[in-house]
Amino acid sequence: MNLHAEMERTRDTLIVRLSGELDHHTADDVRMRMDEELGRAGCRHLVLSLKSLQFMDSSGLGVILGRYKLIKQRGGRMVLCDVNPSVYRLFDMSGLFKIMSIFENEEVALSDLEVAL
Repeated sequence: MNLHAEMERTRDTLIVRLSGELDHHTADDVRMRMDEELGRAGCRHLVLSLKSLQFMDSSGLGVILGRYKLIKQRGGRMVLCDVNPSVYRLFDMSGLFKIMSIFENEEVALSDLEVAL
């Protein structure tokens, strides 16, 4: 299975909706696409929606952790939303929930980012 990444900008926030499989076959491509979009002027925060992400391996975790560090260096925040149970378990076991907030859906995640500003 492939990975589809839909990206949308809302003010200074990039929303990335991933569907499919984020693994060693797709990690480099999605990393480059996200970095390109994040490199555009004024993009400070990142919302990662994982509702349709069916599988993720350690390569995918690496992509997410790398984007987290990039956003953090810019003084922004990265949040997760709509995480399905199998991917949630991987995040929980990896300890990423200790550094990233998780929200029920995009609306709640965006609202939290607005309040934080």
